[in-house]
Amino acid sequence: MAIIRRKELKNMNEGQINQKLNDLKKELMRINTQKSTGTNIENPGRVKELKRTIAKLLTRLNESLEGVKQKT
Repeated sequence: MAIIRRKELKNMNEGQINQKLNDLKKELMRINTQKSTGTNIENPGRVKELKRTIAKLLTRLNESLEGVKQKT
């Protein structure tokens, strides 16, 4: 039940990755706020998925930046 598939991630450009990253960070912040206020979270497993997907996006972004640095 991945948020973003590996194939989709490969086809994304930097702008799309940054946009998706911002969206996921906002959602994670919303869920963390719900957790801290004591309200029930709809899907507690979603937190783990969000964190993993954010890490994948950051890794992909850093890899693309490293590739640009090596080419120059």
